[in-house]
Amino acid sequence: MIVGVTGGIASGKSTVARAFAALGVPWVDADDVAREVVKPGEPALAEIAERYGERVLQPDGGLNRRALREIVFADEGERRWLESVTHPRIRQRIVAHLERLQAEGAPYVLLVSPLLFESGQSELADRCLVIDVPESLQIARTAARDDVDDAQARAIVAAQMPRSERLARADDVIDNTGSEADLTAQVAELDRRYRLLTTS
Repeated sequence: MIVGVTGGIASGKSTVARAFAALGVPWVDADDVAREVVKPGEPALAEIAERYGERVLQPDGGLNRRALREIVFADEGERRWLESVTHPRIRQRIVAHLERLQAEGAPYVLLVSPLLFESGQSELADRCLVIDVPESLQIARTAARDDVDDAQARAIVAAQMPRSERLARADDVIDNTGSEADLTAQVAELDRRYRLLTTS
């Protein structure tokens, strides 16, 4: 079984994945895969550099994420172009990673992806788990974590799927506004349910 895990920016997806990992559940992180496909030498990075030039490259030839983010969050058309270049490659690699983990005999596998629904990656999942926090908390956490101003944090949140739509598409929800102990308890309960589903 594959459980897709998603939530808006700074909702705590990685924290939840680590809590599941502590219970013996492996995960594939779509963000990690997204970084893999734009490493130096990868075709996607060459296409991005061809379109935007030196301004999106670091001195060492790697991708300057901040520069690229500023371009694509300011222009919907550019964001769609970037997604057309990266998403098919990301999906292909995610599938390969998931198949490898399933072959290793995990009870079930997580696919952690901020764009689970938007990118169509939810089609790869048997269940979808949404990590939920209010938008005001997302904005505050994003500004603090990513060293961006309030306006840019709001723009990032606004560019994502609305919270109500994510929740409507969820099979399961974790409320991540409480304590770490509360989060751990929610994860343990879901783990118990998922293991039952895989054996039924």
